[in-house]
Amino acid sequence: MTRPVVTRFAPSPTGLLHLGHALSARAGFDAARQAGGRFLLRIEDIDATRCRREFETALREDLHFLGLRWDGEVRRQSDHLPLYAEHLERLAARELLYPCFCTRADIAAEIAQAGGAPHDLASGPIYPGTCRKRSAADRAHRIAAGQGYALRIDVERALQTIAEPLYFDDAVHGLVPAEPLRLGDVVLGRKEIRTSYHLAVTIDDHLQGVTLVTRGEDLFMATHLHRLLQALFELVPPAYAHHPLLQAPDGTRLAKRRGAPSLRSLREAGHSATAIWAMAGLPPIS
Repeated sequence: MTRPVVTRFAPSPTGLLHLGHALSARAGFDAARQAGGRFLLRIEDIDATRCRREFETALREDLHFLGLRWDGEVRRQSDHLPLYAEHLERLAARELLYPCFCTRADIAAEIAQAGGAPHDLASGPIYPGTCRKRSAADRAHRIAAGQGYALRIDVERALQTIAEPLYFDDAVHGLVPAEPLRLGDVVLGRKEIRTSYHLAVTIDDHLQGVTLVTRGEDLFMATHLHRLLQALFELVPPAYAHHPLLQAPDGTRLAKRRGAPSLRSLREAGHSATAIWAMAGLPPIS
């Protein structure tokens, strides 16, 4: 039986939304409305050091101004941290995680020394597996001494527990073989925060019944890891549609950290919702 279409827009309230966010939200909104389905809003705010409630308030106002309406209650990830921690412990019980004591500088230095490629398309530096090789005694000693650590998934070991090849269905790329090894042993949690974007988004999409994930192509590689996590937790995977990113006049992608004009600033400059949608190359919402 065909599942009803459920999409979502899931911003992190670390700043004001820009046109690229509007495009991503619109992709999910249009897909749900055209299929008579549901469009959800989720606030991905597990990073307490950067997320702000005032940004959450602003993004809701911006979406309303543009004519975007969501269905049901808004899910806020910070309200569900124990749930994510429970799933992390399930992976730990299967010995699929290991503590990593490396700093980002340590990782970058080791990659440079090994002559490896420093960056993946979406995930930044690929972790070379330094702490995967540590003995149990060494790990226990470091933890007892109070050394901070992250929890990484042993991707190769995890893949060995799955009998069938992994794929995901993408509206742009077709049926894609999942290759999570290309991202290395990604961090799924930390000593202080027992979750990460990758873990939380996988659990949330399942619990919210999301059947179609519409998001930018910058997250295409992350989907390889998410497909692995879905298999480990025996979750039904959604379909995906990774859309092209909006670009600035100089050809770079629009991003908050690069000073892309915010939707709030466009509104304050007097632009209507119709004009803002036109800037994103889209018609207004009827």
